[in-house]
Amino acid sequence: MRNALISAFVLSSGVALISLETHADEGQWQPYQMPSIADKLSERGIDIPAKQLADLTQYPMNAVVGLGYCTASFVSPQGLVVTNHHCAYRAIQYNSKKEHNYIADGFLATSKIDEPSAGPNERLYITEAVTDVSEQVTQDLSQDPLVRYEEIQANRKSLIKSCESDDNYRCSVRSFHNGLEYYLIKQLIIRDVRLVYAPPKSVGAFGGDIDNYEYPRHAGDFTFLRAYVGTDGQPAAYAEDNVPFEPKSYLKINADGVKAGDGVFVAGYPGSTSRYRLTSELKFASDWLYPTLASRYQLRIDTIEAMGDESSEIEIKYAGTLASMANRMKKYNGLLDGFKATDIAGIKQSREDDFKQWLATDKTYQTYQTQFTQLERLLSKKRIDSQTRYYYENAQSSTLLAAANKLYRLSKEKTKPDAEREEGYQERDMKMFKARLKRIDASFDTSVDKALWLQDLHAYKAQDNRVAALDAMLIDNQASTSLSEKLDGLYSLTSLTNQDKRLAWMDAEADAFETSADPFIRLAVALYDTNMAQEKDQKTLAGQLSKARPGYMKAIIAYYQANDWPVYPDANGTLRITYGMVDGYQSKDALYKQPFTRLEGITAKHTGVAPFNAPQKVLDAIKEQRYGSHKVASVIKDPSTWLCRLFSCLDKPAAFNSVPVNFLSSVDTTGGNSGSPVFNGKGELVGLNFDSTYEAITKDWFFNPTITRAIHVDFRYILWMMDEVDHADNLIAELDLVRN
Repeated sequence: MRNALISAFVLSSGVALISLETHADEGQWQPYQMPSIADKLSERGIDIPAKQLADLTQYPMNAVVGLGYCTASFVSPQGLVVTNHHCAYRAIQYNSKKEHNYIADGFLATSKIDEPSAGPNERLYITEAVTDVSEQVTQDLSQDPLVRYEEIQANRKSLIKSCESDDNYRCSVRSFHNGLEYYLIKQLIIRDVRLVYAPPKSVGAFGGDIDNYEYPRHAGDFTFLRAYVGTDGQPAAYAEDNVPFEPKSYLKINADGVKAGDGVFVAGYPGSTSRYRLTSELKFASDWLYPTLASRYQLRIDTIEAMGDESSEIEIKYAGTLASMANRMKKYNGLLDGFKATDIAGIKQSREDDFKQWLATDKTYQTYQTQFTQLERLLSKKRIDSQTRYYYENAQSSTLLAAANKLYRLSKEKTKPDAEREEGYQERDMKMFKARLKRIDASFDTSVDKALWLQDLHAYKAQDNRVAALDAMLIDNQASTSLSEKLDGLYSLTSLTNQDKRLAWMDAEADAFETSADPFIRLAVALYDTNMAQEKDQKTLAGQLSKARPGYMKAIIAYYQANDWPVYPDANGTLRITYGMVDGYQSKDALYKQPFTRLEGITAKHTGVAPFNAPQKVLDAIKEQRYGSHKVASVIKDPSTWLCRLFSCLDKPAAFNSVPVNFLSSVDTTGGNSGSPVFNGKGELVGLNFDSTYEAITKDWFFNPTITRAIHVDFRYILWMMDEVDHADNLIAELDLVRN
């Protein structure tokens, strides 16, 4: 009877939270927009002033950093940074060898002298300024599409060059609202990043791909890094005598965490969303793009896993690649399932139809109907072009061919004035260009590269959109050898597998490439004209879209405002803030998913076989109930509230009596938000964002507040791991821990 009452409460409270708390926590807001939604933040119990959140020079926003693909945050005055385990996977893999496999065993540096480099490509980006430069980018643009595109790029490069007068800064000009607005982003670069503490994969990725995007979860998805600078306090490349970076601020960590119903907010660098895209674009993604991409990823995953089973060296080298592929594949499949479960296309079409009716009656925007029609025509061409190029682009997937393509392109670009070079090939890009070439050795194996490339070449051969230059070099010239044997010859004769020789090509002139006997170099030279022609077509189309998209967005924004809907730009990898509350959700009929999971869930899931193979030291600590000061008696916010009065018939209301592992909230996140700090209403760190629920994957296209939930690592679990399991006392001493 008691269990039945609890179940009844869980279901009723889940519905109550959704029905009584009618806020739609939608929006990946630019920091400057915070004052405009101050009332919504206040309603959620977020007390930190909205004006403070809008100021990138103040706490907590100046402690939030980007990794270029994930988010992290400073948590000590000595440059200690916390992010997700899967975000630091490359750093862990970079330092893993047969003799010390940190992926499997974890890593803890007990002193700073033991902290190894996270790798030559690892960076921390601290956003210091965001400036509206829309007028400077878009004024007096040509009507010719290709010229227009080049003018936009030239304007962007000019602004970036002026911004990067100091080599310690990296600047970019990002498009917002599909080219309606442009912002200049100025970021301090930390170039010496080191690995400090990572749990084993069996903690950091507990549940693996099976649990990915699922809930309940029990993943300890966290890792600590450290930022280092030169002895003069300025950013510098890795050197043994570098010293820890002193951030302008670092986050306070609330050791008491949060409870159900608490307001929270997240700051980070979400990658991309498509909420303002047209229905036709969604249907293309659903009908062709996502199924095609998911199928290719599955084939590549199967190949890498099979080869990794035969070689521990391959397993280590491709661990990061495999995890990334598996995550993307499951996301694509989740999107497809979500499109089937909820008619997102129908919802978007209905809204689009309503928009067209509004457009026809609004005097200000009636003339935009022509631009809308033009946009649909251009998008149709873009879809056809994407399908036409897809297999040819994949046919160049070899890591060595990709390197050869970039190196030959560099030799061509170097003949131009720096300002006229393509982005990625300017002087500002050379350090990272070189670092990427070096990085190849850490995640490359000839046999794997060949196997994956061969799959893409066979797929290319099986379709009709062929390229004469590629066919002549690889496909047609097979009189007495198979394609596989042909590739064996390429790999055996190339010098690009040698790092020093690979790097030497950075200084070579174009004619050295054109007379080279290296088979990958020869192939890159042969494909260059085709690749440039296709790039020109893409730029021309982009120039056309740069005229059609902004007009459409201007009308869409007016339409949203007329309906009192939130207006924020689609995610584009720039710093954003989203808010919500700690809350479970009704995932399906008679199944309510509670907002917190417990340590005991790890024991219940443990099978001893990956990915449910928790370390023995974790199991022992749970069995012995070594909770320390991290035990939580209740996850209910206030026993006197209406929420807990529903427990009046129970003898032990809202008992939890464990350490929280993961929790849910209604914040609006997507890829790139991994590692983002989760704050309580005071702006204190309470968790790390690391995933979304499977039902919420479609939020990239459409936000549904009743089922959209993000999954976070509870910082109480991180502290428990540091304290009771791994005894990372040296790191705990660095943290600024506060309690309610």
